[in-house]
Amino acid sequence: ECTEKSCSIMNAGPKFEYLWQDTDSERYKTPTKLSAPKYVEVLMDWIDRQLSDENVFPLSQGKSFPEQFKNTCKTIMKRLFRVYAHIFHCHLDEIVRCNAEGHLSVCFKHFIYFGQEFQLLPIKELDPLKDVIAKL
Repeated sequence: ECTEKSCSIMNAGPKFEYLWQDTDSERYKTPTKLSAPKYVEVLMDWIDRQLSDENVFPLSQGKSFPEQFKNTCKTIMKRLFRVYAHIFHCHLDEIVRCNAEGHLSVCFKHFIYFGQEFQLLPIKELDPLKDVIAKL
């Protein structure tokens, strides 16, 4: 179970701690420690805002994508990867107990392949799960 108490730090094992920063937000202008559940909540809200903003993800035909589009996509993918890293490092036993490891692996495999195909995941970000990725 991923709670404020059990996962008070967003991490992927002892070597990787993730801080939240959103320069467009007053609250998170500087890197901020969050619990894992709070990090995921803030991340999903942030992604929703990005996807809903037509200046970032244009919906109108003929409207061009902004110059920063690929960088925005890379940031989304990097932050989503961190959620996978947290799950694999901190909750894999629970996933296995629920017989959901196959589902997690298939979703992660597609995520990694998509990220690699479109060069959206920086290699250095993948370190927490390099052994998992090598087995895909």
